[in-house]
Amino acid sequence: MLCSRRSGRSRAKALPPEPAVIASTETQATTTTLQVDIWRGGATGCLRRYQVPRRDNQTVLDVVTYVQRHLDPTLAYRFACRVGMCGSCAMTVNGVARWTCRTHVSKVMRGARLEIAPLRNLPVIRDLACDMREFFEKWTQARGRFAPTRTRREDFALIPPESRERRAVDAAIECIGCGVCYASCDVVAWNPDYLGPAALNRAWTLANDVRDAGRIERLRAVAGDAGCHACHTHLSCTERCPKKLSPTAGIAGLKRAVALAALKGEL
Repeated sequence: MLCSRRSGRSRAKALPPEPAVIASTETQATTTTLQVDIWRGGATGCLRRYQVPRRDNQTVLDVVTYVQRHLDPTLAYRFACRVGMCGSCAMTVNGVARWTCRTHVSKVMRGARLEIAPLRNLPVIRDLACDMREFFEKWTQARGRFAPTRTRREDFALIPPESRERRAVDAAIECIGCGVCYASCDVVAWNPDYLGPAALNRAWTLANDVRDAGRIERLRAVAGDAGCHACHTHLSCTERCPKKLSPTAGIAGLKRAVALAALKGEL
C-alpha cells in the first residue's frame, strides 16, 4: 500500500478497500454501487476507497455524507446549507474544485468512480476540511474591509444602480468567499504570497464604491508583486466560479486603476 504527499498537482494512490470499513447491509443489498476514493488524514494522508450505493439525482455531498454516517464516522468534512448558499462544502472532485452540494455525481463521475479531496492551495486540517485562515487573511492584506465616509448619525448614502461604478461591480459583489477560485488558481500554487482572485475581487468592488474612503490605500496594497499584476490571466478562477463570476475581469480592472493612479502620482 502506497501513500504520497498531497500537493497542488500530485495525486495519491488509493489504498485498497478495507472490508471492515466498507461493509454495510445496505451496500451489499444494492446492485449498483459507486467506487469512491476519499482523502483521509492531513497533508500526508492517503486516498481510501469506499463502495457507496448509487442513487438517482445523487450529489457528491450526498456521497460524502453517506460515507460518514454509514461507513466511517471519523470522516471530517464541512457543509451547512446544502443548497448552494454558503459555499462551505467546497472540495476537489475528480481534480476540480466544486461545491459538492450542487455537483451531481452523474455529471462528474468517471465510469463508476469518484475521487474526492480537500481544496488545493490551503492547509489541510483533516480529511476534507481545510484551514481557511490563510484565504481570509489575504482579504485583509488587500484592504478588503469597507472604510466609511459617514457616521451612523448621518443619512444613508444613495448609490444609483445605473451609475458606472455600481455597474462595474454588479456581479462581483455576489462573491460568498467559498475558496473555489483560490483553490483553482495556478498562480497561488506557484506563489503562496499571491493575494488570490477572491481577495482581489473584493478589492475591486470596494475600489468602485463611492462611499469608501480607503481607495488609494487599497490600490497601494494590491499594486505589489503579490497583487493584481501577478495574475497571468489563465481564467481558471472565472471558469470554476460556482456563481459564474469573473474575478479575472475584476483583476484586470484593478490593473487599470493602479496604472491610472500611478500616472496621477497618487501611489
